[in-house]
Amino acid sequence: MAARTKTTKDRPSYRCTECGWQTAKWLGRCPECQAWGTVEEYGAPAVRTTTPGRVTTSAVPIGQVDGRRATARSTGVPELDRVLGGGLVPGAVVLVAGEPGVGKSTLLLDVAAKSASDEHRTLYVTGEESASQVRLRADRIGAIDDHLYLAAETDLAAVLGHLDAVKPSLLILDSVQTVASPEIDGAPGGMAQVREVAGALIRASKERGMSTLLVGHVTKDGAIAGPRLLEHLVDVVLSFEGDRHARLRLVRGVKNRYGTTDEVGCFELHDEGITGLADPSGLFLTRRAEPVPGTCLTVTLEGRRPLVAEVQALTVDSQIPSPRRTTSGLETSRVSMMLAVLEQRGRISALGKRDIYSATVGGVKLSEPAADLAVALALASAASDTPLPKNLVAIGEVGLAGEVRRVTGVQRRLAEAHRLGFTHALVPGDPGKIPSGMKVLEVADIGDALRVLPRSRRREAPRDEEGRR
Repeated sequence: MAARTKTTKDRPSYRCTECGWQTAKWLGRCPECQAWGTVEEYGAPAVRTTTPGRVTTSAVPIGQVDGRRATARSTGVPELDRVLGGGLVPGAVVLVAGEPGVGKSTLLLDVAAKSASDEHRTLYVTGEESASQVRLRADRIGAIDDHLYLAAETDLAAVLGHLDAVKPSLLILDSVQTVASPEIDGAPGGMAQVREVAGALIRASKERGMSTLLVGHVTKDGAIAGPRLLEHLVDVVLSFEGDRHARLRLVRGVKNRYGTTDEVGCFELHDEGITGLADPSGLFLTRRAEPVPGTCLTVTLEGRRPLVAEVQALTVDSQIPSPRRTTSGLETSRVSMMLAVLEQRGRISALGKRDIYSATVGGVKLSEPAADLAVALALASAASDTPLPKNLVAIGEVGLAGEVRRVTGVQRRLAEAHRLGFTHALVPGDPGKIPSGMKVLEVADIGDALRVLPRSRRREAPRDEEGRR
């Protein structure tokens, strides 16, 4: 057997100097010839170093860098501009991810039409649909513009060729998992293909000063499909959320190199397309002439944006040994905690043997602890069949000891409730500045909060068939 040199590119291996037996790891004794201390390493890769090369641009003091080249340009959709931090920065690459059918393609097609102009062309590349299918959607939502170019391609080389021909200021690729490079082995959507396609488009965006919007698929767990490296390479990562059976859609900033990730964009999906909602609180409320038992209003913060939402609860006699606990839009664990607190700290014993249903209105999901007090009051109101006072909002986190804890942004929450016409609020202690004309009751524990229920109805005992108590 010919001896191998130290400059081989293969992985290091070991060989017995007596009999030539080879192995992938070191052994003290050769199992072939039984000799001790004869197994030695050979074929180790050579150590390479990178020599300094020619620089493309000279390093300059940061104060001399022209920041005007990174000025954001509006997309034409104010709610999306809010999340992006003012608009799209030239050369920025944005990854938009969301579940199938949530409205990603509809929103981006609307952005493509509204951002197109004489000076700024837009190229929309679809790899999932034909050009005629995209045209039908464009007719439906009114996204027709002479400076919007459309192409159906799944080859990376063809996409780069369209960039040379159209020279767009904005590229929209729907989606990055459907485009493949013939130079890389593997099917479209594989890790190697996604990495190569994203890397090539990012290089093209930086070289041309072109903004790029990439549509990304998500897994069944809601995570962005593909290698994690994809999220590190792009400049902005947006998450498109929403229940397909509801009208509300939320766009959250997961990563943003040009702004904060505290902003949330609200959209309404309908038959004519998708529109931004500057004041989405109306979707989460039910206007009634008289209050109904089992309902309570709260103010949640989506990023830095306050939204008034309604919590509803219903309790009925259970027909099975193990009562049902059903939630929609609320975390089941937190609802169970509120039931335990009401039974132990609030002395409400009628909840253990009843079916309990709790939900939110409009498809909004309440996951922050600030909604605990509203959930507890809605459950107590449903259990006693007593409506809460009209125009009341409840804000606060409820602990297992029954205490009502402070939450962030109480002043912003109260200002939003006051703007919508609510006059009374239950909040933890020390709420800060209170809007003029609003009555705020500070509560220390769940017992103080339950006192807002009318006492005569709350203590009323059930009647028998003859009407006697």
